[in-house]
Amino acid sequence: MGLSADSFQSIRFSSPHRLLEVDRLMVLAASVGAAGAHGGMTQIDFEWAKQTRKLKEELDMYVEIQTFLPREDASVFEHAVEVAKEAGASSLRVVCLLGRRYEMFDSYAAWQDAVAGFHRQIQTAVPIVEKYKMRLGIENHKDWRVDQQLALLERYSSEYVGVTLDTGNNLSVLDDPMEAVEKLAPYTFNVHLKDMAVQETPTGFLLSEVPLGEGLLDLERMVDVIRQARPEVHFSLEMITRDPLEVPCVTDKYWATFTDVNGLALSRALARVRANPPRNPLPTIKGLSTEQRYQLELEYIGRSIDYARDRLGLSV
Repeated sequence: MGLSADSFQSIRFSSPHRLLEVDRLMVLAASVGAAGAHGGMTQIDFEWAKQTRKLKEELDMYVEIQTFLPREDASVFEHAVEVAKEAGASSLRVVCLLGRRYEMFDSYAAWQDAVAGFHRQIQTAVPIVEKYKMRLGIENHKDWRVDQQLALLERYSSEYVGVTLDTGNNLSVLDDPMEAVEKLAPYTFNVHLKDMAVQETPTGFLLSEVPLGEGLLDLERMVDVIRQARPEVHFSLEMITRDPLEVPCVTDKYWATFTDVNGLALSRALARVRANPPRNPLPTIKGLSTEQRYQLELEYIGRSIDYARDRLGLSV
């Protein structure tokens, strides 16, 4: 098991680019005994790529790189793919939406406009990743519900377009998290491994990443399902230490972009929340200095690594 960049948000958000470069993340991963790095790149040039590959080989780590779908100029995306390949990346990770669907849109029409834009970007990306034989994982990023993402994958039907599978994100769009893993596992190129805790509120529920084994997810079963479907994929810990996220699923604003979700999905989601009260107070960073946040991140990462090794059979 390696680390994703968001496991060190204290470093990521204090950097000028608000990104944690994969080469710096490799050094951090080595310091805690992790096996690889799933991070970003801000220097999209071949000299950086050569240095990153050299570090990867010296540390004997896997590298997966986070980038962005094509925008106006497809050549920028193509160059990023070339650089990532030169750096030794085994796969890429992108998101369609840089935020949460239920927070960013006020109407279904606005969501549909965004979806049309996502498809234009993916259509541009497909021939490029096929040309360079680079696997592109589209994350389930609090945007697509699981069946919508499956339809997207079937629409493009490319061996180089798949999923960055986040084991917890679909809780926020009222999917069953185990069902989401089972359906997306066959398409998975890389994994954000996390555990989640929830707490009911008057408007829905709070959602927090917690150290592995301390939340509600059946991680042993999830890891087994993913391994059986895609034995070659890497698991990157995404232990995000932050204030709890609000999922206001009993408000009108939340439902503005959903036309395919019925009361049964809501009742099952709330029943899941009520059946799994948090074992400990949900993590919070309010009032902490950057150094205090970093030390808390190290603590949670350490507990997660211990659990992954002892209970999930994930070597580091």
